[in-house]
Formats: sequence, C-alpha cells, structure tokens
Amino acid sequence: MNTSKSNPSFWMNLVESNIFIKFIDVTLRGYAQVMFQNNPLTGLLFFTAIFIGAYDEGRSVIAYGSILGTVVATLMGLIVHDRKSWQAGLYSYNGCLVGVALPVFLEMSPLAWGFVVLGSIISVIFTACISNILQTWKVTVLTAPFVFTTWIILFASYAFSNLHNGGIPHPSQPHQFVVGYDILRNEHYIFDSLFNGISQVFLFSNTVSGFLFVLGLAIESLWAATFAVCGSFLSILIATFFAADCRSVYLGLYSFSAVLTAIALGCTFNNPDWRAMTYTFVGVIFTVIVQGALDSLFSPLGIPTLTMSFILASWVFLVSNKDIMPIHRQ
Repeated sequence: MNTSKSNPSFWMNLVESNIFIKFIDVTLRGYAQVMFQNNPLTGLLFFTAIFIGAYDEGRSVIAYGSILGTVVATLMGLIVHDRKSWQAGLYSYNGCLVGVALPVFLEMSPLAWGFVVLGSIISVIFTACISNILQTWKVTVLTAPFVFTTWIILFASYAFSNLHNGGIPHPSQPHQFVVGYDILRNEHYIFDSLFNGISQVFLFSNTVSGFLFVLGLAIESLWAATFAVCGSFLSILIATFFAADCRSVYLGLYSFSAVLTAIALGCTFNNPDWRAMTYTFVGVIFTVIVQGALDSLFSPLGIPTLTMSFILASWVFLVSNKDIMPIHRQ
C-alpha cells in the first residue's frame, strides 16, 4: 500500500520543516491510502471528490465526517511506534472510511459525532491488532478495521435509543431476486455505473467524483487507475450477466469492492503482467459473488456488508499468492 515513487522536493522540504504541514501531508495520504496510494496530491483530489459527491447528494455530513475521521485517526496513529507507516497514511485511511460511513447510516447528533471520533480511534487500535495477527501470512489489514469498527457501532445503535440508525438497510429475509430491466433504458447506464462504482468506495454514487478518483489514482499510478476502471467495468458485466438488481449495479453497489480488489491484486501486491491480470480477473469475479452472498447473509440483520467482500476475496487470493505466483508478490 506504500506505493509512492517520488514527491516534489519543494513539498517534501516544506513537510520536513513544518510540523503543521507534515500533519496535513499525512492526513492527505490517509485519504489516498483508501485506494492504496501514497501521494498527498492524490489525497487532495480524493478529498475534493468526496466534497463534490457529498454536497451533490445533499449529505454534506459525509464530507465533514471524512475530515474528522481522518484527522482523529492521524492523531491517534502517533501513539504507534511504526512511524514510517504512520507517515504513509496507513493508520489514517480506516478512520477516513469510518468518518464517511457513520454519517451515512446514523442520524447525526452530538452523540453520533462522538461515535465518529471514538470509531476513528478504535480503527487505529484495530489496525495495530489485526496487523499483528496477520503477520504470519504476510497479509495487510486492508479495510478490515473500518468494517469491524463500523459494524460494532451500527449493531450497538439498536441497543442505544439516543443513537438513531435511520440510514441502515431495513432488515429482510433473503429471497430469490426477480430482475427488472427498466433502468437499462438509460443511455448513460454503463458510463454512470462505471464511475458510480468507483465513487461508492466512499459510500456515495457520483460520476464526477468517480472521475476525480480515477484522476487521483492516475497521478500516482496509471496501473491503479487502469485496474480501477477495468474492475468497475468487469463487475458491471458480471453482475448484469448474473441478473443482479440493475439499480444496485447502476449505483455501484456491486462494483466498489471489485474496484479495490482489482487495484490490490492487479498492481499493489502483484507486479502487473498477463498472469497477474488473469489472477485479478478471477479475483474480481469472486468478489462480485461474495458481495451477493454477504448481502443475502446480512439482510436479516439490517447491516450493510461494506467492503467485507473485498477483504475476504483479497485475503484468500493474497495468502495463496505465494504458492501460485510467488515471483509476482510485492
């Protein structure tokens, strides 16, 4: 996930000479690390994209939640001795996602904002904890701290009447889905779905934001941008072929985890070539299947699956990677 190749010397000199600028640098890298990039300019574009998408959907609290979550996690990360990982934003990105997710699923109040702060702190502790557990398999934590922290808070919201969970999906029993194709008549269906799937990594659907996320990826890694777009497109084809809910496909709900899997397997943890691309292709297909399975599994609980399908698929493929493609593992 620490993939930065180089940074302008002027900016780095500024970072090293001013602790406030250094904190901003680490915070922006936390935004960028949501998609495995270690570049403050990428983070700035992600930050901008989140504000555009949040305000476009009329949910500005998502943008401010991302700031609060990332800043708190960055501060909390100072307690960890692994300063190199902290500087790369690896203790911040899960806090960013917690700050985005809780305003989506909770009715914001002073108590809910307090849970954003607490959740961001816990995400750092989860990161350190899970990292130690996964060292045996040499696999990174990915977004697991964000998922576990958010799940715990959302489950707890059922028990605390002062914590209103108005945005949580309504619990329902799994049932055989009957597909409707009306939305396919939209002439921009594929284009919008493609970029919605990328923006859904931050829990909203917005084509402009999706394009900015791709641009941010391209600044640091053209491979990452390419795999993000291909992962989103492939997931759309797979979900449509499986006759998934077309509206969910359009909103990017079958794509966001596939986008992360594509970037992770395609160029972050493997050297990109035809073997890695084939491996990533299978990983993306599996991620879409896992997404459908987890959506069905969690529907009676009224809890979103978040990025767990990406986590499970990537862990499976990364642990086995040392036996299947050992020379590619980064």
